[in-house]
Amino acid sequence: MKIAVAMSGGVDSSAAAALLKEQGHELVGFTMQLWDQRRHVNVDENGDPLPSRCCSLDDVYDARRVADKLDFPFYVLNLEKDFDRDVVEPFIQSYLAGETPIPCVACNSRLKFASLDRMAVSLGCDKVATGHYARVEYDETAGRYRLFRGRNHWKDQSYFLWELTQDQLSRAYFPLGEMLKSEVRDIARTADLYTAEKQESQEICFVPDGKYSEFIDRFLTHEGRESEIPAGGEIVNTAGETLGSHSGIHRYTIGQRRGLGIAHEKPLYVVQIERARDRIMVGEADDLESTEFTAKGVNWVAFDEPKEPVRALVKIRYRHDPAPATIHALPDAGARIVFDEPQRAITPGQATIFYDIATGEEVVGGGWIVRD
Repeated sequence: MKIAVAMSGGVDSSAAAALLKEQGHELVGFTMQLWDQRRHVNVDENGDPLPSRCCSLDDVYDARRVADKLDFPFYVLNLEKDFDRDVVEPFIQSYLAGETPIPCVACNSRLKFASLDRMAVSLGCDKVATGHYARVEYDETAGRYRLFRGRNHWKDQSYFLWELTQDQLSRAYFPLGEMLKSEVRDIARTADLYTAEKQESQEICFVPDGKYSEFIDRFLTHEGRESEIPAGGEIVNTAGETLGSHSGIHRYTIGQRRGLGIAHEKPLYVVQIERARDRIMVGEADDLESTEFTAKGVNWVAFDEPKEPVRALVKIRYRHDPAPATIHALPDAGARIVFDEPQRAITPGQATIFYDIATGEEVVGGGWIVRD
């Protein structure tokens, strides 16, 4: 087959390319230039760039080295404007609204995969391959493509792919879906790839130090939008009594305990963020427990929108253990999810994903958690 390969400059995409090359496929490599390094937003107090191990210019160079080593053509797609519009700005607006966003889901499905898929189609490629730990299978009986978790559940990345459409899944190819990380590194070592021992990046690529509120302050200041930085306000308990003050709601997230600056006989956690009043509500651990939430932008993968309630295992953040729940489809791509047992810190802005109740392997669908 002729395959378009997404090249991030990391070991996973490099090993995927090596595996496909060994299998005899014709490859065309693509790396996406996303964050504009020339903006000088991600700098320390001395004006020096903050170190980054994801989507940097070094990663572009590493991806090119792999393509040269494996002898296939390589191109760089400049998607900086698209990245700003579709990922960075929604990330900032979500935080300013009192949510805790996960931009990597939108980036993977709406930007990276969608852009590469369009390019692949224009070049006559049969498949679009990435280094994601996930699996796609075609169900002839149902006449649709199905998305599954990677065999290695700790590395599973189906959480970032639930927005893919049936058309996109028809071309999606995940060579690493059945593999362990150790096997992937062995493939890269055997192919003598420079990236074989490269460390993984865990941070959001455009927030290299992981300090989200400081990034938002720097970004808005750099863009001349200081007036959008949230002002301070009250910290109150669940009864509405004032316990202290804060310096901006974008510095807090649901479930946060540290950094509240409040002395109390029991541990206190952020249980609600009220953007309209610039107010942080705190409570005890029990106040974080909830059995229901609403999702928007729901994409049903395993079947079309159901007319009856669906039983599924539901995940409310990337490292959350999926829990049994009943999903009720709502109008306008919405859903109401009701857990069998209370879950801790259901957070607006995060992605939720639904897995088959029987096996926990197949992705039924997913959506975005909204504030009730």
